[in-house]
Amino acid sequence: MKNTDTSFSLAPELQRDCIELADWPLCKVLLMNDSQYPWFILVPRVADVKEIIDLSEELQITLLQESGKLSKLLQQVFSPDKLNVAALGNMVPQLHVHHIARFTTDPAWPAPIWGKLPAVPYSDEQIEQLRAHF
Repeated sequence: MKNTDTSFSLAPELQRDCIELADWPLCKVLLMNDSQYPWFILVPRVADVKEIIDLSEELQITLLQESGKLSKLLQQVFSPDKLNVAALGNMVPQLHVHHIARFTTDPAWPAPIWGKLPAVPYSDEQIEQLRAHF
């Protein structure tokens, strides 16, 4: 796989709202700083990409593999009732893929979580516990 783009920079909204957990071969692994939901985001480190189809075929496959890896990790760690995976980009056009572990007991169930409740930030201890899985 070709190295990721050196001109890549994370969208300001993602910098503001997320915690960087890891760098995988293609993607940054982010944690949305809202402890009400196990909400992770993969961002391919490729500049100026809005859609999955904008990636080369090789990078599309790598993104799918990393998405699968993250999804399996979320199932193992959280045992969710449902795993939501989506690349929307309506508010943040930079390509990013949400991975959200959902539970029938979560405060937004069964509705989408976006804008439902004010975010409840993670504690430093919670962040370190999650970081240990990456």
